[in-house]
Amino acid sequence: MTDNNKEEFKKELGLLDGTMLVVGSMIGSGIFIVSADIARQVGSTGWLILIWLISGIITMIAAVSYGELSAMFPNAGGQYVYLKEAYNKLIAFLYGWSFFAVIQTGTIAAVGVAFSKFTAYLIPAVSDENIIYEMGSFKLNVAQIVSIVTIIFLTYLNTRGVKNSKILQTILTIIKIVSILGLIIFGLTLAAKSSVWNANWTDAWTPHSFNPETGSWFPIGGTALISGISAAMVGTLFSSDSWTGVTFIAGEIKNPKRNVGLSMFLGTLIVTIIYVLTNIMYVAVIPLSEIAGAKSDRVAVVASDYIFGDIGTLIIALMIMISTFACNNGLIMAGARVYYTMANDGLFFKKAAILNHASVPAWALWAQCLWASVLCLTGKYGDLLDFVIIIVLIFYILTIYGIIILRKKMPDAVRPYKAIGYPFLPLLYIVIASAVCISLLFTKFSTCGWGVLIMLMGIPIYYLIKEKTPN
Repeated sequence: MTDNNKEEFKKELGLLDGTMLVVGSMIGSGIFIVSADIARQVGSTGWLILIWLISGIITMIAAVSYGELSAMFPNAGGQYVYLKEAYNKLIAFLYGWSFFAVIQTGTIAAVGVAFSKFTAYLIPAVSDENIIYEMGSFKLNVAQIVSIVTIIFLTYLNTRGVKNSKILQTILTIIKIVSILGLIIFGLTLAAKSSVWNANWTDAWTPHSFNPETGSWFPIGGTALISGISAAMVGTLFSSDSWTGVTFIAGEIKNPKRNVGLSMFLGTLIVTIIYVLTNIMYVAVIPLSEIAGAKSDRVAVVASDYIFGDIGTLIIALMIMISTFACNNGLIMAGARVYYTMANDGLFFKKAAILNHASVPAWALWAQCLWASVLCLTGKYGDLLDFVIIIVLIFYILTIYGIIILRKKMPDAVRPYKAIGYPFLPLLYIVIASAVCISLLFTKFSTCGWGVLIMLMGIPIYYLIKEKTPN
């Protein structure tokens, strides 16, 4: 991308805006529902908290490692640019292709579906059980329509300029943080019971699997434990994802060499603390069997019922609506900048490289909106998570290994910030993330395998595009 293209973006985002984008994009619906599945998979309070903590720590390691790359290449496009500089255009294109086909659009769709599911608490007619059209195995429900409408609205808002969307993002994210902290404080002060806490921490490190039909637990170990941990970490890693969004809009960040990396660190730190505290509140208020057996996995609804009584369900529904709305605003804002950068490299539709009168890539925003809306129609939230997380982890591993490559490839390049704990912490992340990927391929091949296949489909597409594009 040329300097002229970079200058066309308006630098209107400061450190607070960047941090709120990271926090707002990370906290969607996961923290409110994922703990139920983790409890079923590993069946112990200690493992439940530990899995959230491990996911948070490795996410922070990745974030502080990315800080070096964001300072070296403070341009729009973020991870796509880092992969291109460390490897080549093919690897970068595979990321961009996966990003458009599954990662960003799939996440936007999943968060949109979560928004509509919790809207149904306030407006029952919005339920996914309200089918309005059916043809063969395809069913169109009102919840899908609501998901699509919110994505279209937020896309339109973002085409009007980055200023309006940043104000909305910052306000909603602050409301989101205050609401969750309020839930934690009220839970620990009003509803926590020593009997529940003590029971949950009895035998806290012996893993179990939960049978929701009988309500019984049975101990697990070996392969079953590895399988359980891998399945559990899909949810926590997905809930801890999207922190890279601020790197995509680096062209609109003031002092990006400092603020992009700092936004990632502060954002991931805030979210990790919130996630761990929320789960400590859960186990102080709810018996572990109720966490595992929460209806539709809505653990936060169960907690809120204990804390606030009958009105608790409505409080949580409003919190999750605000949370997912802000999450999707951040995802939509950030994602289009990747397609913009790819288009400038001749690896995406040319129109995606055009900025509108508000200095934003409007065509890229609408293309992202269209495909995310199509994915909403699948309605398969769980499958979307599996598709997304395996590809996300693969490219995080490649990007962080890219730091090592660039240290050798560009030894004299200016590095305003260097990865903390290099090379130990980056290598630690690579080892842990690789182990999770391998385990997922063995335990969830039916979905994760398709995710990898979608990524590899980008190889022939790249060479078809390359033949038509001058170098």
